[in-house]
Amino acid sequence: MQYIMLMIKNGTLIDVAAHTQYQADLLVQDGKIQKIIRKEEGIVAEEGNAQTGDMQTGNAQTGDAQTMNIKADTTQVIDATGLYIGPGLIDTHVHFRDPGFTHKEDILTGAEAAKKGGYTGIVLMANTSPAVDNEETLAYVLEKGKQTGIRIETCANVTKGLKGQEMVDMETLAEKGAAGFTDDGIPLMDGQLVKTAMERAAALHKPISFHEENPERITNNGVNAGKASAFYGIGGSPREAETDLVERDLKLALLTGAETVIQHISSKEAVEMVRLAKKEGANIHAEATPHHFTLTEDAVIAKGTLAKMNPPLREEADRLAVIQGLQDGTIDLIATDHAPHSAEEKAQDITKAPSGIIGLETALSLGIRELVDKEYLDYPTLFERMSTAPAKLYGLPGGFIAEGKEADLVIFHPTETWKVAEFASKSSNSPFVGEIMPGVIYYTICDGKIVYHK
Repeated sequence: MQYIMLMIKNGTLIDVAAHTQYQADLLVQDGKIQKIIRKEEGIVAEEGNAQTGDMQTGNAQTGDAQTMNIKADTTQVIDATGLYIGPGLIDTHVHFRDPGFTHKEDILTGAEAAKKGGYTGIVLMANTSPAVDNEETLAYVLEKGKQTGIRIETCANVTKGLKGQEMVDMETLAEKGAAGFTDDGIPLMDGQLVKTAMERAAALHKPISFHEENPERITNNGVNAGKASAFYGIGGSPREAETDLVERDLKLALLTGAETVIQHISSKEAVEMVRLAKKEGANIHAEATPHHFTLTEDAVIAKGTLAKMNPPLREEADRLAVIQGLQDGTIDLIATDHAPHSAEEKAQDITKAPSGIIGLETALSLGIRELVDKEYLDYPTLFERMSTAPAKLYGLPGGFIAEGKEADLVIFHPTETWKVAEFASKSSNSPFVGEIMPGVIYYTICDGKIVYHK
């Protein structure tokens, strides 16, 4: 048997557990991080002739590999001089539209977008057609996910057919591999059903996630009721649509003890509600999307349907509240809500076009530009929100870098820039097209294998 080792030299390692970063070499074998060699400050390993990000192949029984006492027939060497090494990103809120809407995206193309964005772990939402409310569809998604080279999990639905009336067999679906439960895309309006679902999820030790928008409050979804709705001459979606259901579900989470996720939080009031519920001891998690910590309703006026999403982009005070929530841990997850739609669908009138944008390929760059470069978060905290906390929530591999840990990594240049243009995703519905962003991803490594290389 031939043993292949991966040696990553001279990179800056982001250590989430120790909340620091330092220069290091990493040795990877059999899908695990075998050794981390921390450099002394100011000392850099010999670079040889390799350029930044270059990969070389050679005999492992010389130099560093021999020093580590690791036997391998072939070594791939990545010179990561000037590059950062972080734990592979994990996104707990993704739509790959498969089965049923594969003209927008499918599991294979969605996985390519994820790899290009530095993601090694994905948790899919269940609003497909057929919905993931049965064993057969669940098995289809999980089996196709195994073909991608990254770790694909999926939630199952809370209710059959996403109708909000009859609950699925949560126990069987959990046994068959459902990562959690959600009817994301459609709010659950029956409070007693929500309470029962929380109790059953708690008994199964599975997260349950909620799309918090009361349709009774909404005239036109996807556009904030305010300056943006006035611009289009429509009623829009007010913040009360979100806060109504957030308030209800936080109370139920406290009552049931369920591990509850408030999805894609958008309003300052909802952020404060979550903050208070956490102080009261609720087992609560909250998501922020990159678009909600980057954009306001002004983007909907400028970009039209490309910036239409549920819940909508709101005001500057809301955007800043989301960032503050990320700073203090009230919001512990950054999730993209990657939502592909075709160009034809998005070309419709503002009231007819579907809500949602793609986000896997721009998320890390937006985190760098909007959070790290503006000194709201440091890199260990950014990766805690984008990798460690998501892994912990769903009990997934990865999430931090340590000897003996799974070799799920993203290697990127923090200041080198790229232009948002072509996507690996099947769709291109992004309000960021044409923008220049920092954070060029050179490698995505999952289970010790290079699954993306710039």
